[in-house]
Amino acid sequence: MSTTTQPVATRKQAGMAVLFLVGAAMALSIRLYARLHTPSGRPVSTLGFSGILQMKAWLTTAATSLLIVQLLTALWMWGHVPGPVRRHHGPRSCTGGAARSPSSSPCRWPSAVPGRSGSRPTACGSSCMACAAASFVAPMFYGAYAAKMLGLRLKGLPRWALPVLGGSVLTLLIALWMTAALWFFTRQGIPLT
Repeated sequence: MSTTTQPVATRKQAGMAVLFLVGAAMALSIRLYARLHTPSGRPVSTLGFSGILQMKAWLTTAATSLLIVQLLTALWMWGHVPGPVRRHHGPRSCTGGAARSPSSSPCRWPSAVPGRSGSRPTACGSSCMACAAASFVAPMFYGAYAAKMLGLRLKGLPRWALPVLGGSVLTLLIALWMTAALWFFTRQGIPLT
């Protein structure tokens, strides 16, 4: 390896290490908080929805929809879908950071880790698989989101870094939607509004 390419490779490796560490720290801190925090048993705000489950389901659905729009506009912007190509300076697409999910678990507010001794009852009456999956996926989503947002600001990352980070955020948000909002929308006897 020549001396001119070594500093560039080292900067790329350092940038990727920073992104990984920030994402992992964010995910672990949220998971630790959920494990140690004692929920109040009532939501701080429902933003006009009839309940916390309704709010989480609809906001997660809206965030997932916005993230899919962001993916489509990014593909269009970089010429990967038919139509006139619109490139601009920078790796951002039209919806920006609008696709953030407030949902961390379909059953708890604030969420606690299901299955541990002394865990609080859930809205569905037990520690269901949807609760367990959402409480596992949500911290990973927020960690990936933090890494992606930081990756937008770092210079000298490999070309594949932002698409991988964006794909991770999209995949985790869809997984969160499937374990939280889809779970909610398919339950019997829960009002949708």
